Amino acid sequence: MPDVYVKVEHLNELNGSLKQILVEFTDAGKRTSALQDMIGRPDGESSLRDKTHDFEGGWDDRRNALVEKLTKIQSRVEGTCKGWQDFDLNAAKSLKVTEDAGSTLPKR
Repeated sequence: MPDVYVKVEHLNELNGSLKQILVEFTDAGKRTSALQDMIGRPDGESSLRDKTHDFEGGWDDRRNALVEKLTKIQSRVEGTCKGWQDFDLNAAKSLKVTEDAGSTLPKR
């Protein structure tokens, strides 16, 4: 199986995008009543308004399931990103050369 290379910057971007999606999904339910108010009752009819209410009721359950799954994915992406950044930092620290390290290097 070939190696897969993923840049940490791409993980960070993905993490940010997932967080934005989660905010949109979470806030979507709050906007339903505003939409229904904008629709109102044209010509005294409420059928369009009722359809938006029905749609929101069905979509609400599906959206909550998506939010739950996306939250897990976002958390894993963030954990993976943090893990790689911590590894990189620790690896860099272990490779640091001190001032007196030159005295132990072989001489020509």
